[in-house]
Amino acid sequence: MQDIDIAALSRTVLWAAFALAVIFGAIAQRTHFCTMGAVSDIMTMGDWARMRMWVAAMGVAMIGFNTMVALGWLNAADTIYAGPRFIWLSALVGGALFGFGMVLASGCGSKTLVRIGGGNLKSLVVFFVLGLAAFATMRGLTAVLRVDTVDKVAVEFAAGQDLPSLLAASTGVAKGTLAALLGIVLGGALLAWALARREGRSADNLLGGLGIGAIIAALWWVSGRLGYVAEHPQTLERVFLATNSQRVESLTFVAPVAYTLDWLIFFSDKSKVLTIAIVTTAGVVVGSALVALATRSFRWEGFRDARDTANHLVGAALMGVGGVTAMGCTVGQGLSGLSTLSLTSFVAIAAILAGAVAGLKYQFWLVERSA
Repeated sequence: MQDIDIAALSRTVLWAAFALAVIFGAIAQRTHFCTMGAVSDIMTMGDWARMRMWVAAMGVAMIGFNTMVALGWLNAADTIYAGPRFIWLSALVGGALFGFGMVLASGCGSKTLVRIGGGNLKSLVVFFVLGLAAFATMRGLTAVLRVDTVDKVAVEFAAGQDLPSLLAASTGVAKGTLAALLGIVLGGALLAWALARREGRSADNLLGGLGIGAIIAALWWVSGRLGYVAEHPQTLERVFLATNSQRVESLTFVAPVAYTLDWLIFFSDKSKVLTIAIVTTAGVVVGSALVALATRSFRWEGFRDARDTANHLVGAALMGVGGVTAMGCTVGQGLSGLSTLSLTSFVAIAAILAGAVAGLKYQFWLVERSA
């Protein structure tokens, strides 16, 4: 394979990832797909509709990913989520920080991008602060703190920490067989619960749940199958093209915000190239903006007062630090990570939900105190 073929294939991967992200942004804008909103709906109104949408997406992504593992197209060990190191404390602490932060910031990383597409200037501020905090937690001041504290606490597995690998090591059953079985059983159970009530089968819920779950699975295919080169002509090593992690990637929205800021700031540096993370960040904004403009729901929105500004700044910083520490957000760990059946992802999403509940209770307390 010649270099020009590698370059052409990289462009194909990037365009495919961008297109999927545009569809994600459009669906999220149209259906109000939002994990924080789902938790808020339950706590304030007892409405589980948006939670069923999110769980449906989770089930579809889980079935899709593990079907591809069973077919031999993907390997969970090639993702950042399913390595042998189970960083449970990082997932707990980071997830809780992220969950609390997304309440203060009026939404998670993906919702921030969707809101930007709809004209929300508050979310634009959140975008910059989240990206700065995330970058610092990957390579800066808070990165040192993270590595020296929570990241040191881990459980090492001989095989990967995804459930198929763990069970294959203890039972002797083929990993692909276990992936197919667990993916269908667990993903199917989630999907069945999501669709069990009429509220989960509304047009918006079906579009948001099934559509976004399919996008997560499709991007796994784009990165891990379309973008896979068994032997790069320059390094003679296998490579997953256009990725920041050098592994198979799907959607996530914390570290990619930092990568996007880095690319924009150092654009003239030829070593800064477009990646799946960067183009999907832009794609979500574009998709959301297209729907907002088409439906005439686009409107400029700013901060109400100093308290509103402070809440969003603190929330954005917590999301940046927490998201990197937990290795993902409500989409990164809650959909992409969980689809790999990673133990860390299960812990991280539980902590994110707990943090969100705590954040909402804190806001309720503030309202009661002011009243």
